[in-house]
Amino acid sequence: MFPFRDNVPSRSVPLMTYALIWINVIVFVYEVSLGADLNEFIRAFGLVPGAVTRAVPLGPFGVVLPFFTSMFLHGGWLHLLGNMWFLYLFGDNVEDRMGSLRFLWFYIVAGLAAGLTHVVFSPASPVPTIGASGAVAGVLGAYLVLYPRAKVATLLWLGFFVDVVALPAVTFLGYWFLLQLVAGLFFGVAGQTGGGVAWWAHVGGFVLGFVFARFLCKQCALERHPVDPRPYFR
Repeated sequence: MFPFRDNVPSRSVPLMTYALIWINVIVFVYEVSLGADLNEFIRAFGLVPGAVTRAVPLGPFGVVLPFFTSMFLHGGWLHLLGNMWFLYLFGDNVEDRMGSLRFLWFYIVAGLAAGLTHVVFSPASPVPTIGASGAVAGVLGAYLVLYPRAKVATLLWLGFFVDVVALPAVTFLGYWFLLQLVAGLFFGVAGQTGGGVAWWAHVGGFVLGFVFARFLCKQCALERHPVDPRPYFR
């Protein structure tokens, strides 16, 4: 399933969402420019769970800094574009409710929670973890709280069947979260790495976003959100 529109018009320009997207893109372009030095760069600024738990040697920037820097690094164009598309699609509406500065704080905290969750479930891993997906998962959790009645236009394909369906946000985001949870449980039990995907980071970010949105935006969460009743998707 691939989401490409929703029916929640934003009431303001999502400046912080755009800024975060541009920062991620600029950092990735810098990564590409490093050439042969990229692996060393990722090792230094990525989050290595084993370094946090001292199962492997600590990196040059200690324990704390990689929790922040890792959420702005990506492992390829598809990795970057996937995360930024979800941030673009759902972040503007969450920022609209929270305000730009509160949204930035929320985004960073969600990314930190995702990193901590990954460390808890992979404490001895020597592999650097990078990507904005944990922070973006927090945005998805907040969107579910703030816009439960929204509709998400989704490209759905099952074999030869391809169609565009308008799914309730609860259905789409609930399916997305369940997929992350099942994958995390399966790969955890099987003792595998999860195909290079930090599934539990996604779970941790989403749960924090779902819970924190109720506190950060308690009043607006109770308001009737401005869903466009027309069959229009931006």
